[in-house]
Parts: sequence; structure tokens; C-alpha cells
Amino acid sequence: MVTYNKFNQFVEDIANGVHNLSSGAITVALTATANAPVATNEVLADLTPIAYTNLSALLITKTSSLQVSGTYSLILADLTLTASGAVAPFQYVVIYNDTPSSPANPLICWFNYGSAVTLASGDQFVINFDNVQGLFQIA
Repeated sequence: MVTYNKFNQFVEDIANGVHNLSSGAITVALTATANAPVATNEVLADLTPIAYTNLSALLITKTSSLQVSGTYSLILADLTLTASGAVAPFQYVVIYNDTPSSPANPLICWFNYGSAVTLASGDQFVINFDNVQGLFQIA
């Protein structure tokens, strides 16, 4: 089962106002087993994403960014990646905010798919986000 893994720095970045999640460009990065994310990574430069040459857009559409009864949720639309040619194998889907410049590309979380995913031309990979609980909640 694919589970949410939080980058530790994300908590501090939220408290320090690094993220404006309602307007920020929430984006996907894909990494291979050799470049596995760890909780202590802070920005995208700490990782080595695979090349996106043959992939569709990696920007995630936000459905909502709001609080209800004191609990904030970031709800994201599922993202379908479509390959237009061979794509390097990846195992991890990393979510980051592409908007801030200081620090640039702060990390939010990652998902481990358990084994390498390969895509040939025409293949699709769907990243399913929880449309009820959201990517995460802050209470």
C-alpha cells in the first residue's frame, strides 16, 4: 500500500510562512530507488529526480485549500502522467511547492510505490490523492 511520508522540514516551513498552499504550484517529482527520499530532505535540490522528457505535465490541480471546524485540508485532484516515449524507472513520487524562491522548491511529502515503475510510450500512471482527507490535514 502506498502511504504518505512527511518531510520533517515541511512542519517548520508551514510555521514560518514558506508555503501558501492555496496559490502555490504544487508539483510532482519522480525519483528512483538510488535516490530514495528521506525525512530529513528539505528542498528538491536534495534529490535527483528522473528526467521528465517524455512525461506530461507534473503540476497538480488543487480542488480546495481550506479549513472546516478548525481542521485544514489540502485536497488535490488525481494526476495522470502520460508517457510520450520511454520514461526512466521510478519508485518514489515526491510532492513539492514550486513557487517559493527562498528556499526554492521546498518539499512536502513523498509516496513509496514499493518497486520500480516503468512507463513506455502511451502508458499512463495515475497518482490517486485522497479527495476526502486531502494530501494532509492540520488540526
